[in-house]
Amino acid sequence: MAKQILIIEDEPSLANALKLKLYSEQYVVDVAENGKIGVEKMKAKQYDLVLLDLILPELDGFGVLQEVQSWQVKPPIVVLSNLSQDEDKARVKSLGAVDFFVKSDIELFKLVEYINNFFK
Repeated sequence: MAKQILIIEDEPSLANALKLKLYSEQYVVDVAENGKIGVEKMKAKQYDLVLLDLILPELDGFGVLQEVQSWQVKPPIVVLSNLSQDEDKARVKSLGAVDFFVKSDIELFKLVEYINNFFK
């Protein structure tokens, strides 16, 4: 069965590029344009992986991670952000993120490669 991935990203061009690339790899992909919608989608459906931006309207990525911490069943969350400070990386790890990538430092195909390996 196809893996379910949720992209929580407010930049439409990046969200669409990721979605199309992941579709082409046979993943089922949903997109939420803010943290609040992302949390609602995660409550409604079980995802195999969540790609989360940190700078988001409504509820930022840190807020999403804090919300998910109290859940019994947590999806693995990979943070994809332009924040690159060590304290941000440490904070998302302490909030349960499984990995952290700086958007400007990772090419799309490398991210997809990471995701494919994540599910192996």
